[in-house]
Parts: sequence; C-alpha cells; structure tokens
Amino acid sequence: MGNILAYLKGIMEDSDGSPSSKRLVTLLCVLLIATGFIANLFWDQDVEQFMYDSIMYIVIAGLGIAGAEKFSKKNKE
Repeated sequence: MGNILAYLKGIMEDSDGSPSSKRLVTLLCVLLIATGFIANLFWDQDVEQFMYDSIMYIVIAGLGIAGAEKFSKKNKE
C-alpha cells in the first residue's frame, strides 16, 4: 500500500519535486467527467454539452502543459 501511495504522490509532483496544481486540477476535472458519465449511464442524468466541453478543454490543456514540461529543459543558474 505504501508503494501505491508513493507512486501517486510522484505522479502529482512536477520536475522539481513540488506538488503541481496543474495536475491536481486536471485530476479533479477527470473525476468530474467520470462522475458525469456514470450518472448519465446509470441514473439518466444528462450533462449539458457546454459543461462537458469546457471541462474537456481544461483536461486537454492540463495534460498538454504537464506533458510539455517533462520534455523542456530547465536552466540551471
């Protein structure tokens, strides 16, 4: 169990080892999308298209920025 928590903590950190707010916001938006999908699937609750699109834009931007910072070089001054 400790290995799993250490892995999840490592995922949420940026390249400097500090917690990343971009990854936290992206994770929360993914959980919102999953909740909306499950609510639509089992309880026939509809998610408005504009809400779904706006959350998806946040997820795409968050994952894009977090992925790009993994490949960018840091200046060590």
